[in-house]
Amino acid sequence: MLPMQKSLENYLEAADGAGKVLAHAKLLMKLTHLYQEIAPAHLGQTSSLANFKSGTIVIHAVSGAAAAKLRQLAPTLVDGFCKRGIECNGVQIKVQARKISIQSMTSAQKPLGSRARRELEGLRDSLPNAPLRTALETLLARAATKE
Repeated sequence: MLPMQKSLENYLEAADGAGKVLAHAKLLMKLTHLYQEIAPAHLGQTSSLANFKSGTIVIHAVSGAAAAKLRQLAPTLVDGFCKRGIECNGVQIKVQARKISIQSMTSAQKPLGSRARRELEGLRDSLPNAPLRTALETLLARAATKE
């Protein structure tokens, strides 16, 4: 192992360095795997283990409905963790919606086919001068054309 790698590893494992953080991260990974085993599959998919502090496991649910179901299962979850050797005296459930990726928030512009454009233009031409006609004109002006 290179000297720099060794010193970094020593720092991460040392009690006065980031050792506490690394140990806590390893514990959270272990608890996450245990949580996926203990929780019913449908609730495991709509929630995640967030933290472990002072014997209390913190779980984030993506909706109020999932949180309510998890609160009902709290004694079962505590028992499951205790049976697997974790000193757990309680479970705290919080609603924490998952972040939506920016990519899914942006919509792609879908071009109009030439037939659809002709149909909309025909409809526009048959309408009197009214808000619907204006809306169709705006749609046709903004819409890209599929070639």
